[in-house]
Amino acid sequence: MTTARKPNPSVAAMVEIMEAQKAAFIAQGPTSYQERIKELERIETAIGQRVDEIVEAMVQDFGSRSRHEILIAEINTTLSMVHYTKKHLKKWMKPRKRSVGWLYMPGKAKVYMEPLGVVGVISPWNYPFYLAMVPTLSALAAGNRVMLKPSVFTPRTSQCLKDLLGALFPPDKVSVVFSGPGVGSAFSRLPFDHICFTGSTNVGKQVMAAAAENLTPVTLELGGKSPAIVGQDFDVQAAADRIAHGKFFNAGQTCIAPDYALVPKNKVNQFVEAFENAIRTSYPTLENNPDFTSIITTRHFDRLHHAIKDAEEKGAKVIRVNPANEEIDPAAKKIAPTIVLNGTDDMILLQDEIFGPILPVVPYNTLDEAIAYVNARPKPLALYYFSNKGRSVQKVLKMTQAGGTCINNTLLHVAQDDLPFGGVGFSGMGSYHGPEGFDAFSNKRGVFFQGSPCSTRMIRAPYSAGFEKALRFMIDKL
Repeated sequence: MTTARKPNPSVAAMVEIMEAQKAAFIAQGPTSYQERIKELERIETAIGQRVDEIVEAMVQDFGSRSRHEILIAEINTTLSMVHYTKKHLKKWMKPRKRSVGWLYMPGKAKVYMEPLGVVGVISPWNYPFYLAMVPTLSALAAGNRVMLKPSVFTPRTSQCLKDLLGALFPPDKVSVVFSGPGVGSAFSRLPFDHICFTGSTNVGKQVMAAAAENLTPVTLELGGKSPAIVGQDFDVQAAADRIAHGKFFNAGQTCIAPDYALVPKNKVNQFVEAFENAIRTSYPTLENNPDFTSIITTRHFDRLHHAIKDAEEKGAKVIRVNPANEEIDPAAKKIAPTIVLNGTDDMILLQDEIFGPILPVVPYNTLDEAIAYVNARPKPLALYYFSNKGRSVQKVLKMTQAGGTCINNTLLHVAQDDLPFGGVGFSGMGSYHGPEGFDAFSNKRGVFFQGSPCSTRMIRAPYSAGFEKALRFMIDKL
């Protein structure tokens, strides 16, 4: 006799929340502009009141994480997006006028921006507050209801999110769902009206496959090997300093961190020296330095060590920059900033996204060679180019593809509220932030208003010879 398999209570609860949100959306309809502004204001106030709690949760989740970086990249950016959204929301919500062909006059055409319904947000562990809140904010601004599934690797931050949002919204408006056995895949299979996922390319494929069962559209913010190209004309010291900042912010656990540097062959030694100096200046110590962040889990810590060992065994020159020559306790999960030279394509570090404080340096002879190197690999989430020559900048922009680009610096393009953020190809699809965020979670309903008299009487059967002659004349003029 076979025993019936008991349903997962976590999954059953999730289904119940979704059904309640869908029913509430149908019953109550889209929220007004005034209601959406009040929601954003409540979120803004609540974050301000809980800053210390949120920061401490992330420090504890990582074991050690820079409080200053949390304030910069998690709190400030989220509040900035709230402020920006409030400022522009009225304009985004207005129907957008479109032109009407003369044959169909008198008439008017407009695009109405209407909410989709229930949006599922799957957020990652590396920026567990910002990457949960920003798509949630955009979805709410567009008039939707939200189910948020944060990462299992950051349980304290997830609880903060649940407490914060749970105090502001009823479950049929916003719900935070904690991960458990079978919850992740089941969440992606729920019949959402849109899913926004931030994470790895491999998991992104699984989310997209699960969403396809319900024809649910997806926004995928993935990663990849984002290059930093140092132009021949650019000051090497300045480039090294800015690349080091982008690489070691959050210990390299950033989806848009420079994954490798392409440096003119005649300047590699100069770049490496300047890069080491930048590390020593920013991080004179490592183990007990609160501004040098730990690797999130032991599994990721071991993965990075294995990748470094793989490079060494295959002939790479590995430079570990440990300014105070500390014996770092593995329990601290900190990896010394590492430079890798003489890398080859068969090395893990040159194949997979690194997501840690390790920078391979790849020499090149000409800009065309550097561009070819980038184009031979999957399209990255970010591309960085350092040059003061306008023509070469335009050449790189024209001849490469990336989700986003920052010229003469790193990371800062994602902090611009008015720029879209998203990937292309293997680094993702769709974008959000700013007006693109509002649009991503809206249905663009095209509406035509027929005026009087109705012009379509001219294009109904029976058709006369004169009508055909006029129609052919119009076609010839198109």
